[in-house]
Amino acid sequence: MTYLKFSLGIFLILAASRFIPHPPNFTPIISMAILSAYFMKNLKHSVLLIISAMLITDIFLDFYKNMIFVYLSLIIITSFSFKLSSKINTKNLFLYCIVSSLLFFILTNFGVWVLGNLYEKSFQGLIECYFMAIPFFKNTLISTIIFSYAAFTLDYLYKKQID
Repeated sequence: MTYLKFSLGIFLILAASRFIPHPPNFTPIISMAILSAYFMKNLKHSVLLIISAMLITDIFLDFYKNMIFVYLSLIIITSFSFKLSSKINTKNLFLYCIVSSLLFFILTNFGVWVLGNLYEKSFQGLIECYFMAIPFFKNTLISTIIFSYAAFTLDYLYKKQID
């Protein structure tokens, strides 16, 4: 039970960090999706945790047009990570961060293109949407790596302390 409290504490800290002023797309949400399955060991609980954390923070931060694409990408990342959770280590976590950030980038910006009116509804408009989002991807990737390794390291240190 103590480990569960520790894991939930990490997620509360990560979710709360969405309220701290930060550069665009520099958030812990993808890290939460990657590591939720590792911490929770239950896919349903992991998805519930991610969606709950997002909904609660979005209530205060405001809702937005392409929420469904953000939430869908987080559910996919969580499900993907659940299948690999027993294999997560310091080496392959980096790869998971890259793949998850790319998936998030592709799905959420597709949502921006589909639901928004900034870009023409054509293949050229879709490409322009992705191109214009590239600067935001850097923040997504860097924050995913930083938050994932921070949480993973805290988990390692905690487990080492209780052994």
